[in-house]
Amino acid sequence: MDSPGPCGDQLLASAAERPSELAALRALVDRVRAGEVEAAREVRRLTRASARHRRKLAAAVEPLVAMLRSGAPDAGEAALLALLNLAVRDERNKIKILDAGALEPLLDYLQSSDLNLQEYATAAILTLSASSTNKPLISASGAIPLLVKVLKEGNPQAKNDAVMALYNLSTIADNLQAILSVQPIPPLIELMRGGKRSSKTADKCCALLESLLAFDQGRVALTSEEGGVLTIVEVLEEGSLQGREHAVGALLTMCESDRSKYRDPILNEGAIPGLLELTAHGTPKSRVKAHALLDLLRNSPYSRSKMQPNTLENIVSNIASQIDGEDRGGKAKKMLAEMVKVSMEQSLRHLQRRASFA
Repeated sequence: MDSPGPCGDQLLASAAERPSELAALRALVDRVRAGEVEAAREVRRLTRASARHRRKLAAAVEPLVAMLRSGAPDAGEAALLALLNLAVRDERNKIKILDAGALEPLLDYLQSSDLNLQEYATAAILTLSASSTNKPLISASGAIPLLVKVLKEGNPQAKNDAVMALYNLSTIADNLQAILSVQPIPPLIELMRGGKRSSKTADKCCALLESLLAFDQGRVALTSEEGGVLTIVEVLEEGSLQGREHAVGALLTMCESDRSKYRDPILNEGAIPGLLELTAHGTPKSRVKAHALLDLLRNSPYSRSKMQPNTLENIVSNIASQIDGEDRGGKAKKMLAEMVKVSMEQSLRHLQRRASFA
């Protein structure tokens, strides 16, 4: 008779362990129901990297929410971290956690003077807001102003997670005005200034700004913030492919809304070299947006059909003549040369980075 082989041995072992494992997990859930803080910590440990345990320990959600409501600091923190792990990459658990009444205590923790608890609650709201089912519930709960407050006053990780959560909620169009009403743009710009322009946080900040700048209130807030437009231009030049796409989208949204009002602020921050590079090296969407913005930044407000062929050289020449009114060709050549120089410097930096990791 043939031996079961490696796969057969694993199946037999799994079958043998399953009853005892299930009994152990049931016992663990019972301990959580009894209010044992260590049991909540064990749930957190088991669900940190195991989708299987997240499914099997879903029964712990309701007692963990009860523990979260208890008000005891140690119990609340343990329950919060366990619920956070249960929600990661598990849509059913995300929904179950809100159905069990977790939102109210989570909002309380968002306002905690303990910055660690505030950070964990922000991470939980971020994770739960990834569910399309949960977004309307979180939006209606009053979470938006609390998240913006965290964005202004929280620790660095909480600020990053608050931006991500606000971005998730901004995909519901009705939430954009609610976000704008609590003045998010100054802290968004400050957060971008303090980090790498190519970071995921910068990507989400620019994505959120692109949506907020569809409103006059958002555009006024950005241009009133010192260095606001410049910060977006810096992401346009130095950001990730996704960040640059959102950055050019944000600038385009501004210019499309009122060319005469926003054309000069964009030009004055030196957006042209980055836009020209993006027409060649951006994502497909970035290229389209960059061409559209360059067309708006040109000297003439007329459509392409009334102009010379819409080459980059002509666009730059028109922009150059608007800036100083003289020496159109010389200025255009100078700006194109600057663009080439910037591209070469960026390429050199990329090569240096690669060499440093070799």
